[in-house]
Amino acid sequence: MTAPLKSRWLYFALATVLITLTVLGAVSARPQHTQLAPGTPEEQVIDVEISEMLAAWQIGDITLLKSYYADDVMVVSGSYEPALAGWSKYLQAYLRQRERVTNVRLDRSNTYVHVAGNFAWATYQWDFSANVDGAATDARGQATLVFQKRDGHWLIVHNHTSMVGESTLQRQPKPATPPPPAPAP
Repeated sequence: MTAPLKSRWLYFALATVLITLTVLGAVSARPQHTQLAPGTPEEQVIDVEISEMLAAWQIGDITLLKSYYADDVMVVSGSYEPALAGWSKYLQAYLRQRERVTNVRLDRSNTYVHVAGNFAWATYQWDFSANVDGAATDARGQATLVFQKRDGHWLIVHNHTSMVGESTLQRQPKPATPPPPAPAP
């Protein structure tokens, strides 16, 4: 081979290797969901996806977390605040929360999943413990997720979380209405 032909060949080979590595890197960088056996009931698929989503939430893996949420998700938090419309709004709130939280543990129980066509909903109870602003914190509550099947994948389109606090478990009765003032003499 002549020198210019060798240079072109080397350039082509190098470009091919770089493109291949880029493509392989992009493929391997994509979050991988658990591969279930063909024919696995959709309720079980969603149950596994909830587990994986909560794991991503616990460890702070926002790339994996995003893979379970639709871009147009609506999120209602356990706090008394307006709903968050869209993944970007939810992500901002999640990142603000994660700045304050360490040693996160989130367990779920009593899960129920129902599938109706391309929609599904799931409810479950959760127990949360972590250090928040350096102090040990525990909370519990329940969540309802609404899923829509898009391009063959279940995505969360609505997430409603409610905290159950001692104040809501043991509400104090409202004080009786005070009697009207006595007439002036």
